[in-house]
Amino acid sequence: MYAYDEIDRTLVNERVAEFRDQVKRRLSGELTEDEFKMLRLQNGVYLQLHAYMFRVAIPYGTLSSRQLRALAHVARRYDRGYGHFTTRQNIQFNWIKLKDLPDALSDLAEVGIHAMQTSGNNTRNVTSDQWAGVAPGEIEDPRIWAELMRQYTTLHPEFSFLPRKFKIAITASAHDRAAIKIHDVGLRLHKNADGETGFEVLVGGGLGRTPFIAKTIKPFVAGRDILSYLEAIMRVYNQYGRRDNIYKARIKILVHELGIEKFAVEVDEEWQQMKSDALVIDDDVVEDI
Repeated sequence: MYAYDEIDRTLVNERVAEFRDQVKRRLSGELTEDEFKMLRLQNGVYLQLHAYMFRVAIPYGTLSSRQLRALAHVARRYDRGYGHFTTRQNIQFNWIKLKDLPDALSDLAEVGIHAMQTSGNNTRNVTSDQWAGVAPGEIEDPRIWAELMRQYTTLHPEFSFLPRKFKIAITASAHDRAAIKIHDVGLRLHKNADGETGFEVLVGGGLGRTPFIAKTIKPFVAGRDILSYLEAIMRVYNQYGRRDNIYKARIKILVHELGIEKFAVEVDEEWQQMKSDALVIDDDVVEDI
């Protein structure tokens, strides 16, 4: 699968250095907790009752042995010797001291792991089937597409300050082990009558205090066009999603209030306006992943 190149490493290391300075300013009192909140959320850090919680991304649930050892190192050196894997293929450390967080991030960056967009109102970790890439009967390896979506949405200015968090899941199996129907956007890889690979797109799922099952908004979007269609969905959500009530800010509420038919019309209109060659996924890009 995808390995960091020099550009990726530089970006992640710059983020670590930036956060190290922010933590220093918080510890010195230069930043209040309210001022620090947005900065820490951009780096996967929550403030809980007794300590900070640190959430680390594991894109589409795939780890190398080297990365797993690095996570164990962080647990032993900075936490209490353990972490919690989440239902969305992240890992959380609940007892790391604030002063140690920059060092933990730096250690993880050495093996290609970061905590960007694991919290806050942005696009979160793109998840997939736990058997992705090895399960029989898959149309294609969905992790390739999950990686493309991860690269496109990470630090994208349009999607860094959404009305609420935004979760995407993808499966290539007839058995929905990725739980795409309870995500903001669920994607099912399949082939159309012409043998072309694409996605059934579902939108508006979620659990929590107001559970909804996602509904199909588009039975088939060609693989080469999936990024532009996802962007159209998020643009509509960014424009019309509520920001006055945290409990009604998820896209599932917007889809419920507008109705799936009206929401689909809004997305299609946006899609036609912003489709461009720049967002078309060429075969060589897929092959590179």
